[in-house]
Amino acid sequence: MTLTVGGEDKELSARLDRELTAFNQAATGASDEAELSVRATDDDGEIIGGLTGWTWGGLGGVSMLWVRDDQRGTGLGTKLMRAAEDEARRRGCDRMIVSSFSFQAPPFYRRLGYVETGRSEGIPGGNVDVHFSKSLEPSATAAFQLAVLLDYPADAPADAQAYEEKALSLLPRHGGRLERRLRTADGLSEVHLLRFPSEDAYRAYLADPDRTPDGRVTARVLEVTEVYG
Repeated sequence: MTLTVGGEDKELSARLDRELTAFNQAATGASDEAELSVRATDDDGEIIGGLTGWTWGGLGGVSMLWVRDDQRGTGLGTKLMRAAEDEARRRGCDRMIVSSFSFQAPPFYRRLGYVETGRSEGIPGGNVDVHFSKSLEPSATAAFQLAVLLDYPADAPADAQAYEEKALSLLPRHGGRLERRLRTADGLSEVHLLRFPSEDAYRAYLADPDRTPDGRVTARVLEVTEVYG
């Protein structure tokens, strides 16, 4: 017997893939393993982002997700994930998994409804590998949740609070509700945790003709998330 230690070994990798695939199929009875990819290109055909992964026995997995620097913050990452999830559903998958280093995109996956299932310590730089899972069942519909900080004018806090009460009364009209409300002791600031059935419902609330903005109230969105359950 001879042991050879080295770098990339394409022949060895191909053999291991064949052998382990056969073993896994025999052990699980699932023989539908397939590659999955989503490619995004610009008008010139240049790749600006993409996703690779796989599906197998009702489970979908994301291996790599990348968005070009100048495209980050445009929503492309979300579109790539949605396309992958839709294709996984089409292939009969009811769940999806992905891992992300702590310096990469755990908050991004949480916003898309992924739930942390574990962590692997020891990643260089004191980081961890965060593991996520998400149900793809139709019943697992995402709700749109946001935290809003409101600052009231010091000369008329009571009037501003009255205005906000009126605005909050419009929430049920759009399927929204106030999950939590926190007010500072001086009455000049509040934090509202709001929940809507969808982002469209939230936008409809903002555009409600009976919700006339009060220029004395400063509102800042602190966090936006998609939640399940």
